[in-house]
Amino acid sequence: MRTPATASTRITAFNSSTPSDCWVYVKSPRPRLWQNTAVRGARRSPSWKGATKLATYVLVHGAWHGGWCWRRVAPALRAKGHEVYTPTLTGLGERSHLLTPQVGLDTHVEDVINVFEYEDLREAVLVGHSYGGLVITGAVASLAHRVSHLVYLDAFVPADGDSLFSLIGGPRPEYLADWKLEPISTFGVTDPEDVAWLKAKMTPHPRKAMSDPVKVARPVESYPFRRTYVLAAGQPMRAFPATAERLRANPAWKVIDLPTGHDMMVTMADELTSILLEAAR
Repeated sequence: MRTPATASTRITAFNSSTPSDCWVYVKSPRPRLWQNTAVRGARRSPSWKGATKLATYVLVHGAWHGGWCWRRVAPALRAKGHEVYTPTLTGLGERSHLLTPQVGLDTHVEDVINVFEYEDLREAVLVGHSYGGLVITGAVASLAHRVSHLVYLDAFVPADGDSLFSLIGGPRPEYLADWKLEPISTFGVTDPEDVAWLKAKMTPHPRKAMSDPVKVARPVESYPFRRTYVLAAGQPMRAFPATAERLRANPAWKVIDLPTGHDMMVTMADELTSILLEAAR
């Protein structure tokens, strides 16, 4: 089927057996980046008659993690036909070689804004886990017109001027040693294979990102999109139950308890996927 020249068409790539790379050229009323992708079939624009509206997700990880931590959630969302981005913040994961003393919270906010800008994202579900809550809060002023739902996963919901250190009561020795938290059970992960996986993947977190204050132009409650907070209620970390209770009293928020530990994308991936699917409806 020939794609109309004026359609804004996004291509989702797969092959039922093995991925194969190809160049996909999409005509649009304005210039777009060429997209290198593997193709199982073209996804129709929701504006076409009879098309099902699909969602776009941007999943932002927390401290010491990377885009890799969504490995059990992102494929499940994509299997439903949704578009999913799992950026790794500068200086972490496969981008750990970019870690310098200058990398801070503003760097990570810009990372997320750039995903939206360069991928031309609209009506996205923006998700932040843990430290990622500071990142998405800092980014939202620039992205309010591109976001349909803001989701915090056992995450900080900061006010203007807050930093990670100020929210946890100042730097603690375990944050200042080698920038890796031990044991992994701190994150509510106890399965031996999962523990080994996290130990192999976690990388030092930029020190500056923990002390930088977040810039919040206005409270997230003042924006027209929806807001959800998911609390890891099974093994709560000290910072988040009070946040969840405060938001539970605010009608602008939906608060959900998951009976698991902090890294819910690892320990309760199926349940979290269901929550994220609901957030797009």
